[in-house]
Amino acid sequence: MLDPWLQAKILDVVDVSYGGENGFNQAEILSNVKFIQEKKLIGKYFKEISQDTGKYVFGVDDTLKALEMGAVETLIVWENLDINRYVLKNSAGGEIIIKHLNKDEEANQSNFRDPANNAELEVQEKVSLLEWFAIEYKRFGCTLEFVTNKSQEGSQFCRGFGGILRYQLDMRSLDELSDDVLTLISSQVMLRRGWARGDLAASTSIPTKSRLA
Repeated sequence: MLDPWLQAKILDVVDVSYGGENGFNQAEILSNVKFIQEKKLIGKYFKEISQDTGKYVFGVDDTLKALEMGAVETLIVWENLDINRYVLKNSAGGEIIIKHLNKDEEANQSNFRDPANNAELEVQEKVSLLEWFAIEYKRFGCTLEFVTNKSQEGSQFCRGFGGILRYQLDMRSLDELSDDVLTLISSQVMLRRGWARGDLAASTSIPTKSRLA
């Protein structure tokens, strides 16, 4: 039994009619269907970008903001994304800070210090961002698609992630909003989603404010 986040990375289980080499050949043919679907997905994503529809997002900060707002319809992630999600606690003031760091950024100790007072940022939790997405994506009401670098389209998406949005969103205007406003928007989205499902537990859950980095 695979870990749930690893299970989510499996594109499909292929039933074949033959054993041995013939079975592998049949599985290879069927797997090509998945590459066609991958090409179609990435093609749709790049079409949104080329037409400047505003219904796309990319990069760590913008994608996570759009997720919190419930704006992401399809979250697209490279299957070998090498970024970890850190939950850090300021040793001086107790503030909780979320950071997403790659290997180079993890080696830079300044990422674990508060620039204002040089206080240590203590690691409370560290998890692969891939694993976190696999566990949490349903909470944001989106679908999760892992892509490879085995297709031409997928190779263009290599090492990144982003999403196709439900509606047009100006990420530049969101950057100008305060953390309090973004937290309020996120809370209202979660409340509406909980009411729509009739889930009282969800409707009374207000996200804890944290600082993303």
